[in-house]
Parts: sequence; structure tokens; C-alpha cells
Amino acid sequence: VVAFAGTAAVVQAPTTSREDVIAAIDRFQLQRATATGSGIILSLATIFPDAGIEISQATGQKSMPGPIDEKKDKKEFTPVEPGSYTSAAIIMLTDGARTTGPDPLEAAKMAADRGVRVYTVGIGTVAGETIGFEGWSMRVRLDEAALKQVALMTLAEYLYAGSAQDLMKVYQSLSSKLVVEKKE
Repeated sequence: VVAFAGTAAVVQAPTTSREDVIAAIDRFQLQRATATGSGIILSLATIFPDAGIEISQATGQKSMPGPIDEKKDKKEFTPVEPGSYTSAAIIMLTDGARTTGPDPLEAAKMAADRGVRVYTVGIGTVAGETIGFEGWSMRVRLDEAALKQVALMTLAEYLYAGSAQDLMKVYQSLSSKLVVEKKE
């Protein structure tokens, strides 16, 4: 589970524990800014921890030079067919209106090149609205075009959730598409 606002952070490492995932989501706190590209890049770095994906842009941290030259140590990468990676997918719940961070379409290209599908779930309205929560107030505007493009590039799907009930239907639909089979 990756949370993103002005930057992105892994809030729950990959797990098969549904309870741990729900607990991580329950700890989310509303923050300003939307770095959709950062969310995708950090998700990819989490899915492929040994791939040498540069995450400093996603986390907002400066790269620290280490004893090994990172450029020399970078692994050779060969793109695969979009949608061909079946061990993981990214589900991104957002209004999609990027305000900071890397371009989400460049991040979607990274995902497509690795075969990872990015299912986008749009919330909010195209006209925009002001929302408030726990003393915060901010203007949000749904960028359906960007979310549809990210999903299209990665051979996934864009889904709209205009209400809490719609969101439940979206996740029920996704859970039937993203069945994980355990191999003995």
C-alpha cells in the first residue's frame, strides 16, 4: 500500500494479510498535493525491489551517494508486453489532478514497460469541488482524461467512484479481476 500526496510513501509492504492492508488504509490522513506519478513509481519500486528503479523523485528524498556508483550498478532492463505481468497490479484511487512530482504518463510508461497494469479509480467531479475533513479544506478536481490514459497505457481499466457505494462496487469488481492463486 502506497500513500501519496506531495510525495509517496510505502505504508504497508506487500503482504497476503487482508487485515494488515485494511489497517494501513485506515491510517491514511488527508494531505495537500497530488503526486500521482510518484505513487506509481514507488509502487513499481516496491513490486520490483531489485530492479534499480530510482525512487528519490517519488519520496522527495535526495539520492545519497553510496560506496557503489548507482549508475554503474543499474541493471539492464528489457521492456515486456504491457499487461503481461500477472503477479501484481497497481490500483490507484485519486482525483488524478497532479499538482507535483513526476509526470504520471511517464510513470505509466514505466509500468507498461514492466507489464504492470495500473487500474485507476477516479473520485471527485470534473467541475471540481471543495471538500473538508478534520479542519482541512481543499479544492479537488477530477482529471478523468489523465486517469483514463494511465489505465489505457497499461492495458488496465479506469473506473469512476462518485460515492462510497460506487467505490464498494468498484472494489468488488476489481477483486474478481485480480484473483491471486496460491501455488503449492
